[in-house]
Amino acid sequence: MHRLTTIPRCPVNGLEVLLKQFKARAAGQKSFLYGQNATASSRSNTRPEPPSIAVLGGGITGLASAYFLSRDLPNAKITLFEASSRLGGWLHSRSVDIGSGNVIFEQGPRNLRPTVPNGLVTLSLVHDLGLEDRILMTSKNSVAAQNRFVYYPDRLVRMPGPGSSLLRNIINVLSEPIFKGTISGALSEVTKPRRPEHLQDESIGSFLTRRFGSALADNVVSAVFHGIYAGDIYKLSARAIVPSLWAIEWRNNSIVQGLLEQAFGGVQPIATNDLDLMKTLQSQPFMSDKLEVVKKSSVFTFKGGIGELASRLEAKLDESDNVLILENTDVRQIKLGSNAAGDRIQIQAKETSNRETTDYDFDHVVSTISGNKLASIASQSPTTNLSPLLCTSAVTVMVVNLFYSNPNILPLRGFGYLLPRSVPFDQNPEMALGVVFDSDATIGQDDVPGTKVTVMLGGHWWDDFDAYPGEDEGASMAKALLNRHLGIDEEPRAIRVGLQRNCIPQYGVGHEARMEDVSLRLESFNGRLRVAGNSYTGVGLNDCIRAARDVVKGLVDGTGKTGLESFVGGKKWSWLKREKLKP
Repeated sequence: MHRLTTIPRCPVNGLEVLLKQFKARAAGQKSFLYGQNATASSRSNTRPEPPSIAVLGGGITGLASAYFLSRDLPNAKITLFEASSRLGGWLHSRSVDIGSGNVIFEQGPRNLRPTVPNGLVTLSLVHDLGLEDRILMTSKNSVAAQNRFVYYPDRLVRMPGPGSSLLRNIINVLSEPIFKGTISGALSEVTKPRRPEHLQDESIGSFLTRRFGSALADNVVSAVFHGIYAGDIYKLSARAIVPSLWAIEWRNNSIVQGLLEQAFGGVQPIATNDLDLMKTLQSQPFMSDKLEVVKKSSVFTFKGGIGELASRLEAKLDESDNVLILENTDVRQIKLGSNAAGDRIQIQAKETSNRETTDYDFDHVVSTISGNKLASIASQSPTTNLSPLLCTSAVTVMVVNLFYSNPNILPLRGFGYLLPRSVPFDQNPEMALGVVFDSDATIGQDDVPGTKVTVMLGGHWWDDFDAYPGEDEGASMAKALLNRHLGIDEEPRAIRVGLQRNCIPQYGVGHEARMEDVSLRLESFNGRLRVAGNSYTGVGLNDCIRAARDVVKGLVDGTGKTGLESFVGGKKWSWLKREKLKP
């Protein structure tokens, strides 16, 4: 691997390109992959020049895409563009020296869940990267896995789960105000008609209110989506984000009826593309003994933080002779080549250090930058306009990490707590989304005793803000929240505040239809431009790594030309018994 700032643009003869294009169409998929250079070489019976592939964005999706490309196409010439001075995107782990030892502060994602099937793709990557010995697991029997709280209206309420007896869970549901209306809502749900056929999508809030009433949506589910999307359930798409519930309602006429059927051995929905992936993973076993254990855990991370995943990918790319990384290089324009470069993608990028602009040509481009950014830099001709991507906004979250010397400062133990939209303002004037009890959620990461927590502020609550709190104000807000909710009045020994601007895309109502539209528009790039990342198929780390795997597979074997094929024609479902879905 090399790290440079510029590479020369290759001149091309126009007549030669026309001949190459004609022969490429006749030569099939191999010529498509190898681009114009393949047909030039075939004319002289020499080996085709390797394809040139650009990866836009050096976050986790971009790093994983570049890694899969370098692994599966060892002869390809891969160039990764990153606008900033560091790779890893939202994965940002920092070891902080507090004098008597070090603690790990996470400013972005903090753990991974070994879900099926996307989590298995991540475990496969962990195996490839040799990270098994760096894993820290949180058991399903741990206090963090069994104790999860929601703050309502003025106290922490434990959510029903396996950590308590059935009787205690029932008493909790019957006595806590947060659950008022949820039981009657569930009982009446089975009598309600399924959605009308013309309703193609609606918000999660509208969907759940229509089926169960508003209590479940406002008091419980809104808190869950504060933790995942930092978003407003009355704007987020039900069809895109809770697709299995959307499918169950249509098939069973009732969500409760469908879930009960699953619980007692009936069938459950799985997207056809997920089923195909599971079959592929089952036919290519990779699990070490360590990963078999991890697969059964609640969540896992790494000893040096989740950022180790990005660091190891970067190290692997450093070792690759066919990878060029251009940091501090911002892509400003992308378009399908014309005239001489008719079967290639042209990129214009600017170095942030010297403001120098350079033009590049590639056979293929994998864009992992935000959909908004891609839409703004893509050619705005009628056939290559990607403007539907502009409809996907993103929220800004302030993350405040705090470490206290007292290891027993928390009144309760567990993973942490989330705040629903229905919490009174006087209980949440800081507009917090949730608090993670890191010391319980990840044990063994720090080498000094104490208590570590993370407070998340903002998200959709800050959508209309013209300016955000500064670091000092953010620290004060976090400490005030912890004092009000948990009674913590000690000063932290270490604190770190970070503002993550536009970090989580919001899949609004109509997201799947827009992605289908974008997929069709991307076809105007003749299969040369593909997309992957958290703007499209999921915002979680597992989703991003799965997207990288899928987009590279589609490029290598010719099964996909946009990265968004799963949206075309709507999501397709298979209905199988639970035992058939075990990995």
